[in-house]
Amino acid sequence: MATAAPAIDIGIPEAQRLEIATGLGRVLADSTVLYAKTHGFHWNVTGPMFNTLHLMFMGQYTELWNALDAIAERIRALGCPAPFGGATYGQLSSIAESQGIPAALEMVRELVLGHEAVARTIRGVMVTADGANDQPTADLLTQRLQIHEKTAWMLRSLLEA
Repeated sequence: MATAAPAIDIGIPEAQRLEIATGLGRVLADSTVLYAKTHGFHWNVTGPMFNTLHLMFMGQYTELWNALDAIAERIRALGCPAPFGGATYGQLSSIAESQGIPAALEMVRELVLGHEAVARTIRGVMVTADGANDQPTADLLTQRLQIHEKTAWMLRSLLEA
């Protein structure tokens, strides 16, 4: 991950920029793994809820895809390289890949866990961003947190009997 940041003067000391960028790298990894999982579930969902879940998953993976660029660009704005690649994301992410193709409601359960995991990762980085007076990162993370918490709630609602 980020080991050294070039000399830039945006009002955030290098050590804090590195810490924030490293945390954002974990958010990017979690978001990328969750994107891939959601997209895979979109392709492979079956059963009586097929149409509902197929369309819901498409909306969710599209939203995640669009978020990836904003997260990576914030890392770059902090003067650090954005992590990339499956192996790197696998090391940085707190979200496990699925084993096989789960049943439709198990897909929903896994996505709830994924969105909750991203929310936890974001909260950890927010503390650092707030401490560094890094409003752009805090704003980005607040927006992402709101989306992940809302999506987790909506998915959880499908699991209620």
